[in-house]
Amino acid sequence: MIGKTDEIKYIVVDSEADALLLENNLIKKYQPRYNILLKDDKTFPWICVKKEHFPRVFSTRTVLKDGSHYFGPYTSVRLLHTLLELIKKLYPLRNCNYKLSEENIKTKKYKLCLEYHIGNCKGPCEGLQTEEDYEQSILNIKDILKGNIVKVIGYLKTLMKDFSADYEFEKAQIVKEKLGLLEKFQKKSTIVNPEIDNVDVFSIVTDEKYGYVNYLKVLNGAIIQIHTIELKKQLDETPEDLLLFAITDIRQRFQSESPEIIISFEINVEIPGVKFIVPKIGDKKKLLELSQRNVQYYQQEKQRQAEELKQKTPQKRILEQMKKDLHLKELPLQIECFDNSNIQGSQAVAAMAVFKNAKPAKSEYRHFNIKTVEGIDDFASMKEVVFRRYRRLLEEKKTLPQLIVVDGGIGQLNSAVAALGELKLKNKIAIIGIAKKLESIFFPGDSVPLFLDKKSETLKVIQQIRNETHRFGITHHRGKREKETIKTEITGIKGIAGETARKLLTEFKSVANVKKAKFEEIEKIIGKAKAKIVFEYFRK
Repeated sequence: MIGKTDEIKYIVVDSEADALLLENNLIKKYQPRYNILLKDDKTFPWICVKKEHFPRVFSTRTVLKDGSHYFGPYTSVRLLHTLLELIKKLYPLRNCNYKLSEENIKTKKYKLCLEYHIGNCKGPCEGLQTEEDYEQSILNIKDILKGNIVKVIGYLKTLMKDFSADYEFEKAQIVKEKLGLLEKFQKKSTIVNPEIDNVDVFSIVTDEKYGYVNYLKVLNGAIIQIHTIELKKQLDETPEDLLLFAITDIRQRFQSESPEIIISFEINVEIPGVKFIVPKIGDKKKLLELSQRNVQYYQQEKQRQAEELKQKTPQKRILEQMKKDLHLKELPLQIECFDNSNIQGSQAVAAMAVFKNAKPAKSEYRHFNIKTVEGIDDFASMKEVVFRRYRRLLEEKKTLPQLIVVDGGIGQLNSAVAALGELKLKNKIAIIGIAKKLESIFFPGDSVPLFLDKKSETLKVIQQIRNETHRFGITHHRGKREKETIKTEITGIKGIAGETARKLLTEFKSVANVKKAKFEEIEKIIGKAKAKIVFEYFRK
């Protein structure tokens, strides 16, 4: 390492805790070769409380440094949706992206929308809700997301009593319903000991290459947060090194200010205002054991997944993912994709690309000249080529594909399904359509499309075969169109073939320019005898 060092710099800070925080931030920023690597967990969702007038609350996978408050990350999407649903029931908030400045509200720039009329919003856009009232809801939401449910329950109980004292029983009943929701949600939290309050619990297991650290957040006697991270060793770091890095990173990420940290062994570090405890007996020991069971389970799952991945080829893994995403009965070992191509209804052609084991099988690509359809009719053209393709495979007793992809929406898909029905192949071969505008996937008999993740391997394979089919069809169509263009004029001249016509059009660019050309100019391109035929023809 020293041999590869170019320069050494020092940064002086006030305490060891500041040094740990600074080191953590620098490692994230520069990703140095010899430091512990935190495995990326950016795919986990967060709940964002946006920094703006009348803040919105929503889920996101992108954390921006824009002053907004982010809570998470949530390894369970179900928990995240449960929290958002609870917040929606407790506090009507806006979900529009209007800029609700004081000036815009006064000038009535925005109008009430449907969300107001169905009771999901109190109408701050028209000044029907004050910013102070809205802000109180946001403060309560932040407390809920931090796990301070007791504080919110206390506030709501006081509010309910105030409404009752003022004989506003309807309002008191609404607050009572909110209390019921919160208390029901609180019961779902894992209760440990009410006397254990505001504590962080960390445990670690390591192997040759990785360290795994589990974090439990305990507040008001309940576990309100659990998170596990994976750390890659770079220089045979000790468990103490890895644990220190994880404590710094996780406390910073979750904005934890717990004055007490429970760990499984002594570490040689001091953080001002924080006490490290290694419990031997009691409820704190049980908490530590719970954290250790979680981290051991996480390690075993990671090792099992890595072992399964080793045994699978990339192709098999992709095919299994496709089977899962598209709800197929079998692996799509052979996929065939169809696409139509025509310009103003002329030279209508279609193309088919074939993928085997998620890879192009170019020798099996096929072109189709449309024979039974006149004019522009994509649906009828699709029906014709699908029917011809699989009638031939049945006649020749060849293997049928496990998946058919149709380039187009519901109309093209239904036409292809109709063709399969005539061949008594309906429901025997899986078939889908892909509409290019939103890359939506359609299934037979279902008007609601499936939207796959843009980074999904399944979508990438479908896009690749669709693009291959389109490219193959366009190439064939272009060739037909060029032949047809040449044929219409110059090849009508007796004694002039296609190659001669091609040479003339390459040189003169159009038939009109050939007509205007002098005899000597034409002679240079195609010789005296043929030049005389062409020149005489156009002169007449």
